Amino acid sequence: MFEIKQYQDEKYKIYELTDSSANSWLKIAPERGGIIIGFGVQGEELLFLNKKTFYDADANIRGGIPILFPISGQLENGEYMWNGQVYKMKNHGFARNQPWEVIGTSVDGEASITLSLESNDEMKKSYPFDFEVIFTYVLKDGTLTINQEYVNRSDSAMPLYAGFHPYFKTTDKNIGYDTDAQTFLDYNDLQLKQVNNGLDLTDKKESLVLTDAVKKEISFVLPELNKKVLMEYGEEFKYVYLWTEKGQGFICVEPWMAKTDELNRKEELYFVKPGEALKTFLTITVE
Repeated sequence: MFEIKQYQDEKYKIYELTDSSANSWLKIAPERGGIIIGFGVQGEELLFLNKKTFYDADANIRGGIPILFPISGQLENGEYMWNGQVYKMKNHGFARNQPWEVIGTSVDGEASITLSLESNDEMKKSYPFDFEVIFTYVLKDGTLTINQEYVNRSDSAMPLYAGFHPYFKTTDKNIGYDTDAQTFLDYNDLQLKQVNNGLDLTDKKESLVLTDAVKKEISFVLPELNKKVLMEYGEEFKYVYLWTEKGQGFICVEPWMAKTDELNRKEELYFVKPGEALKTFLTITVE
């Protein structure tokens, strides 16, 4: 029922997990930021992927499910101050541009693969902490689960606000979302607005962020596929960002632990104590 195979594509080694009972698959490129580049259920691929950006090592990938760590979003002027020193960091952190190591696989009752990213001297130039991030991707019954561990190997508390950036295939920019959030912040005009007036991404250059959801879940239907997607996530993810690009066949539905530029604001940072780990999850179920 469950199988894992490896193959070399044009540039990268790909791990493909399959669940034959649900006709589902998961494709991961560990050396390209540990990214999921494909997730299919009932024979239908759900994720958008711009292959040109995938194969360009200097580009940020447009597609799949990029990993956002140690930050989600941007920093003002691309920098922040920590303990009196200024550090520079690119948008969404550096994990999505680093090679991850495969440390385990399993086909026992599920198909799973575990990846690890450990700090090095180059990363510490922008983030002065020793860490290990461990992700286990699990495929079972048509559901994708991403179990996460953010381990602090430093001798001081480690700040972070991680997130995900899933690109779902659709050309419809005005779909409905099932959420208990009442308000959203529109980054196009920085106004707080009511969710019940709609979350139309048509012609929106900047993102919309759901600000006050209590339930840690959101669902929506991808019109062309006629499939309902349910995302559930740990309590650490306070916000969901909605974003697209004009003329591109995707919408992004992104759970984040804090709003953009949080390393400068320092109001909602998660701190992991020395020797401890923050553990959380994200699941994506398709109906």
